Amino acid sequence: MVSALALASAAAADIKIAHVYGKTGPFEAYAKQSHDGLMLGLEYATGGTMEIDGEQIVVIEKDTQLKPENGKALLEEAYGDDEVDLAVGPVSSGVALAMLPVAEEYEKLLIVEPAVADSITGENWNRYIFRTSRNSSQDAVANAIALAGENVHIATLAQDYAFGRDGIAAFREALEGAGSGIVHEEYVPTDTTDFTAAAERIFNAMKDLDGEKRLFIIWAGGGNPMGKINAMDPGRFGIEIATGGNILAAMKGYKDFPGMEGATYYYYEIPKNPVNDWLVKEHQERFGTPPDFFTAGGMAAGIAVVEAIKKAGGTDTEALIEAMEGMEWETPKGKMVFRPEDHQALQSMYHFKIKVDDNVEWAIPELVRELTIDDLPIPIRNK
Repeated sequence: MVSALALASAAAADIKIAHVYGKTGPFEAYAKQSHDGLMLGLEYATGGTMEIDGEQIVVIEKDTQLKPENGKALLEEAYGDDEVDLAVGPVSSGVALAMLPVAEEYEKLLIVEPAVADSITGENWNRYIFRTSRNSSQDAVANAIALAGENVHIATLAQDYAFGRDGIAAFREALEGAGSGIVHEEYVPTDTTDFTAAAERIFNAMKDLDGEKRLFIIWAGGGNPMGKINAMDPGRFGIEIATGGNILAAMKGYKDFPGMEGATYYYYEIPKNPVNDWLVKEHQERFGTPPDFFTAGGMAAGIAVVEAIKKAGGTDTEALIEAMEGMEWETPKGKMVFRPEDHQALQSMYHFKIKVDDNVEWAIPELVRELTIDDLPIPIRNK
């Protein structure tokens, strides 16, 4: 499907971009936000023309249905049959890992947004991969800064796949750097609905410890266990639930946790800059809602594409790589920088504390402190 905003057929396009992402499946909400954001970013960065130096931009959408084999085949199709200049996506880390070798094989860029696993810009990385989304380490270091402290004991619960495993590994490393550690880890299948056994093991591991006790949950998609575990009354053992930020629909469930702290990638009221002001205003007018977590990420990717092509003077892959390594650009979150060593976008994160307002349908992550690029020592993992 070719986006209506493109205003030209793919065949006639001068600049062709494939958006390869999970339009349907468990992460459908993430996908829609990501695509809306990408199109808004392209629009913003081109001043509404959807052109770069007189050349039309066309975005071709391809639905992975959240299946790694689909992601691989569709990216091959995009680079080969469609002859796109570059690709953006996908939503899932598992799908992303299947797509990375395709970019290397075709010697074409893949801008990863919003998949998070560290291994994407770590052990599985190649030079054709750039990532605008945050990685697991950025989540982990930010949450460690927000949660760690003297005599604080932390257990974790995560989904048993790349996102969850990489996330906890990075969190463990970040906590050790902050002088703390993880006392117990639990991993459960992504479609788990009964968390009783996992929660009981966590409670047993923590109940006799002295000091502050926090259960840190990393979860993507539906079925978030926070409410179910809270219903088991971890408070009777002095255990508080903690987690990172999320999309607004999921943040409704955070209203049961006033005062909960963590770190988030984005919340529309936090960043104060012209790009975010434009995004919030336009999104509210067009969609009747504020922009969400992955809308901001998609927009960052769209702006990066335009800025890179302008800087490179065209869509030649080698020229784009040279232009993008070390490139700084403005996003709804403020400045991002593609780190030359691994092409990971360095960016701010936000330490929050949950505030509940009866007039707002989701919990509000009130800013405690912006954690800037300089505050976040993010390891380079592709060496």
